[in-house]
Amino acid sequence: MDREQSSVQQQPSREQADGGRPAEGGTGARRAAAQRRQMRQELASAAMELFANQGYEETTVDQIAAEAGVARRTFFRYFRSKEEAIFPDHDDTLVRVADLLASAESEEHPLDVVCRGIKEVLRMYASTPSVSVARYQLIRQVPALREREIAVVARYERLFTRYLLGRFDTAEQSPPGWQRGGDDDSMLAEVSAAAVVAAHNHVLRRWLRAGGHGDVSAQLDHSFEVIRNTFWATSPSGVRRRGTLVAPGATGGTGSDLEAAAVSALSASPGGEVLITVARTDAPLELVVDSIRAALGGAANA
Repeated sequence: MDREQSSVQQQPSREQADGGRPAEGGTGARRAAAQRRQMRQELASAAMELFANQGYEETTVDQIAAEAGVARRTFFRYFRSKEEAIFPDHDDTLVRVADLLASAESEEHPLDVVCRGIKEVLRMYASTPSVSVARYQLIRQVPALREREIAVVARYERLFTRYLLGRFDTAEQSPPGWQRGGDDDSMLAEVSAAAVVAAHNHVLRRWLRAGGHGDVSAQLDHSFEVIRNTFWATSPSGVRRRGTLVAPGATGGTGSDLEAAAVSALSASPGGEVLITVARTDAPLELVVDSIRAALGGAANA
C-alpha cells in the first residue's frame, strides 16, 4: 500500500475528531503544508541516494518512489520529473523571498533588501551542507541538471529586477548621471539583480567545493559590500542602511557626517591607494579611528 495513503487512513480527519465541526483553516493548512514539505524532502532524499549509487540516467521515477515507500502517482503529485526532485526547496524559498521583498520598509536601501532576499537562498543550502555538497557534485556531472539550475537562478533574478524597478519609481534622488524614467532604470535594476545573484552563486560554489566548511554567510556579506560600493556608491535620498539614516541633504547628524566622510575619502586623490578596514560593530569608535589612522600613517611612510 502507498505509505502516504496508509498514513491518511490511520489518522482521523480534524472534522471527525471534533465531532463533525469543520476544521480550522489555519491549523489544517499549516499541517498540510508541513506534511507536503516532509514528503518532498523524503522523495528528494531517496532520489539523491539512488543517483549517487547507480547514476542519474540509470535511475527511474518508479525506483525513486519505491525507495521512498510510495506509489509512482504519489511522486508525480510532488514533482513533475526526476530532475525536479533535485531542487525540492526552491519553490518555497522563492515564496519566502517574495514575501520578504513585499514587506520591506520603504526607507531601507533597495539593494540591502535584495541582499537580504538572496540570503534566504543561502540559508536553504547551508541548512543541510552534506546534501547540498552531494547535489552540487551531481549537477556538475549531468548537463540536464545544470540547465535546470540555470532556470531556477533566473527566477530569482527576475524577482529582484522587478522589485528594484518598483523601488526606482519611488526614489527621490538618483545616482549621478542616472537618466530617470529611461533605459537607465531597467539597466541598473537588471545589472544590480544579476550582480547580487552572481555574487551569491560564486560564494556558494566556493563553499560547496570546500565541502560545505567555513562561514559562508560572512563571505557573502563581504561580497555584498563590494557590490554596494561598485553600483550604489551614492544612496537615494532618505534611504537608510538597516538602522542608519543616509540623507545627503541633511544638515548635521551622524548619518550626514558619515556620508560626507565617505565621499571625501573615496574622492580624495586619483592616485591614492584604497584602504579597507574591518571592525566589529561593538568596537569602540575611538579604537576604530585609531586603527585607521595607524594604517594611513603606515601607508604614508611606506
